[in-house]
Amino acid sequence: MDVTRSENFALHRRDVVAALLADRGEMLVVAGLGAPAWDVAAAGDAALDFPLWAAMGGAAMVGLGLALAQPDRRVLVVTGDGEMLMGLGSLATIAARAPTNLAICVLDNERYGETGMQATHTAAATDLTAVAAACGVPVTATVRDGTGLGAAIAQLRGAAGPVFVTIKVRAEDLALVLPPRDPIHLKDRFRDALSGDTA
Repeated sequence: MDVTRSENFALHRRDVVAALLADRGEMLVVAGLGAPAWDVAAAGDAALDFPLWAAMGGAAMVGLGLALAQPDRRVLVVTGDGEMLMGLGSLATIAARAPTNLAICVLDNERYGETGMQATHTAAATDLTAVAAACGVPVTATVRDGTGLGAAIAQLRGAAGPVFVTIKVRAEDLALVLPPRDPIHLKDRFRDALSGDTA
């Protein structure tokens, strides 16, 4: 297993997420456990963000539930390779239910960032995009550098889905930018933002 490759990837995760969330409008964002939640918070904490705490493997299914419950809203899941590996079965369910408003972006640094940067299976033979396609997800892509990033972001933000994009990002030790940690506050804030209740 090659455990040094991801340090040489061209793309930086915070830059990718900032570009993905720029001028996001009313898009609903589910941020997976750990680094993806920090990346989304670093791009600007928003009431329509739902960062997961202590729920590894659940981001894609939370996104599916939201997409089905809110069919007129774009739902974007931003997660990592470690979490997506834990929830591979969710891709079959997502493909079967086929919500056209759901997009999943996997920030793949080939590492378990929260437990010591051990190599994940994507550093070896596992291709998450191929898994999604095999499950029946109709729009899939893998981005390894800036060449395809703009097109991938356009798909994630607007293509009829489900959409699944793996973006290979550099393994980096970045400063934590934490979203709110109170789950009740996060639930209430998100629910109120969905309903338009800003009081």
